[in-house]
Amino acid sequence: MEIKKIAFIGTGVMGASVVKHLLDSNYEVAIYTRTKERARSLIEAGAAWEDTIAEAVKDAQLIFTMVGYPADVEEIYFGDSGIFSTGKAGQILIDMTTSSPALAIRIAKAGATLQMAAIDAPVSGGDIGAKNGTLSIMCGGEEEVFKTITPVLSVFGKQIVYQGLAGSGQHAKMCNQIAIATNMIGVCEALVYAEKAGLDPETVLKSISTGAAGSWSLSNLAPRMLDEDFEPGFYVKHFLKDINIALTEAKAMQLSLPGLNLAHEMYGKLVEKGFGEKGTQVLYKSYL
Repeated sequence: MEIKKIAFIGTGVMGASVVKHLLDSNYEVAIYTRTKERARSLIEAGAAWEDTIAEAVKDAQLIFTMVGYPADVEEIYFGDSGIFSTGKAGQILIDMTTSSPALAIRIAKAGATLQMAAIDAPVSGGDIGAKNGTLSIMCGGEEEVFKTITPVLSVFGKQIVYQGLAGSGQHAKMCNQIAIATNMIGVCEALVYAEKAGLDPETVLKSISTGAAGSWSLSNLAPRMLDEDFEPGFYVKHFLKDINIALTEAKAMQLSLPGLNLAHEMYGKLVEKGFGEKGTQVLYKSYL
């Protein structure tokens, strides 16, 4: 089927950039978010603002959701005025929130009873990946549905991978967050070590960013740390949420993850200190 009409619920740091890419590719996009003023630039770019979820999704072929927490996802889908109460058969639901695998499975099952297909499609790449249209997208659900939506995902994603049935995309995203969590600790400690050793950290980065130690965080977030730029590409509060989900899933699998536990402790302390609204690179402050 030819897809032209899209609804997008949640236009935060990353969602806004995704919507811009969709608009630039001539899709008709209706948006709903809690604060209209924050979506002003999207409205000016051609997005249709709707006051309710029901109005946003009524004509959509694809419905994207990208919000903060699993509780938000649950309300959007299962609430009295949510998608399952106001949507219609034939629509494809794509949740890009990093959320619980179990919730993704619930959404897929509930959608199937209403003849709606669902894909869990969390992303990685932060604000930079969203702006550049190079997000990594991890998808779970029916493979035929995944194939149907891949051309749309390609508008803002570069690495788009089918992981398996419902919930698999969320599990893959947990793997991503686990890898980032301990890597961020390593990045911070490398910079602090360089400074204590009397080296120029920026010069050190030129050597280690392209060697075996290279990583997305080292290349993109370490320079922000050195510039004391702690504004969010991805919020600390949301990263801590992701870590909590991963630890819950690991416990259910009887899996011990000491590195992730350490990251949980460190990011928890940052939230307690009031840094929840800052970017994950603010972990650097733990060492200063």
